[in-house]
Amino acid sequence: MQRFKIIIEYDGRPFVGWQRQKEHLSVQQVIEEAIEKFTGVKTTLYGSGRTDAGVHGLGQVAHFSIEKDIETDGVVGALNFHLKPYPVAILMAEKVQDDFHARFDAVQRHYTYKILNRRPRLTFQKGLVWHVPKRLDVDAMQAGANHLIGMHDFTTFRHVHCQSDSPVKTLDYLKVERLNGSDEIHIHAGARSFLHHQIRSITGTLSMVGHGQWAPEDVKIALQACDRSRLGLNAPPDGLYFRKVDY
Repeated sequence: MQRFKIIIEYDGRPFVGWQRQKEHLSVQQVIEEAIEKFTGVKTTLYGSGRTDAGVHGLGQVAHFSIEKDIETDGVVGALNFHLKPYPVAILMAEKVQDDFHARFDAVQRHYTYKILNRRPRLTFQKGLVWHVPKRLDVDAMQAGANHLIGMHDFTTFRHVHCQSDSPVKTLDYLKVERLNGSDEIHIHAGARSFLHHQIRSITGTLSMVGHGQWAPEDVKIALQACDRSRLGLNAPPDGLYFRKVDY
């Protein structure tokens, strides 16, 4: 039995998310089908984390095991060939120990949310960023973000259908930056694990701070309320990217 770890890049727009579903196309499904076409063997692909419909992957990690003897050098090329025409690319493949698990062995996951903060409508980046026409105050957003760093009960920023056992998570970092004075704003977040919609909920709420609708201190008040109804806003999936995983 061989176990392979792969790193995956994908455009989330055509998919219902990472996880395989019965009636709709997922990232997991198309990669599993590519593996079967390449090896002639059905197998299950295990991802380091799920992404929702419309969310993108820059460095998603997954693993699969297969009894057939195949060489690592041919995995990337073969899978990419069989993944056509889907907007999914295998960036790297390597053999790992039989006990490696893409999800359970992860020690930190990194996400970036991209906002295009300009008045003109989107053209090339439609579906790849969140378009926010009104100017955002990035310094105020960072001040609000600072209240969320560390270990907290994130119930306010948790989707009602979240399946996590606990709403308590430790947010290792949360950084808001405007790229070189441009119209593009990135929100970077890192943690061992996240709740369903946590980053989108945080981003939407911070946008309210950036618009002056909330004060930075209001983010702390919403957090401490542990009440989803106190959420400011849930941002759309368009601008969210699963950036990388640390092991």
